[in-house]
Amino acid sequence: MITSKQQRRQPKQPTKARLRNIALYYLERYESSEDMLRQVLQRRIDKYAFANKDYDPEQAFIWAEEVIDECLKNNFINDERFARIKIKNYLQAGKPKRYIEQKLAQKGIGGEMVCKLFDETADDISYSEEDAAFNFAKKKKIGPFRPDEELRRANRQKDMGTLIRAGFSYDIAAKVLGADGESF
Repeated sequence: MITSKQQRRQPKQPTKARLRNIALYYLERYESSEDMLRQVLQRRIDKYAFANKDYDPEQAFIWAEEVIDECLKNNFINDERFARIKIKNYLQAGKPKRYIEQKLAQKGIGGEMVCKLFDETADDISYSEEDAAFNFAKKKKIGPFRPDEELRRANRQKDMGTLIRAGFSYDIAAKVLGADGESF
């Protein structure tokens, strides 16, 4: 016997009003880019269309675009504001520029805007990629922050890979790992 808690709730049919409410509720909780909001609304439409095979989602996608246009017009979503916030947070967390560019590209923010805002924000908080790499190495206890000299030598290549995979350039990674007086 299946109880009501075990049954899955069927998704509700998307209407323009329902999509607007979904968007506003999402934006109430999260700062979002235009592309992210579009994905949220499209997932909701796709979920209903998957559950109801005879449903044609074309009209719902049109409504979703209208809702996004309303949100843009009312400044509920602003890609530049979103990018500034994300860049500042990533820089304060010590993330490299390449990492930030990739994350924002995933969120639908174009490269030109990211470069412009990155330079502005990095100047504001006196960000240095080298300092970020040192902080990363310290946090991960790699390179000069390993407790034992023998471990440092044995794990040099592994540490180099860790820094490069994190998004730091080869030169900066070499500088951080060479900080203990040894070269590659």
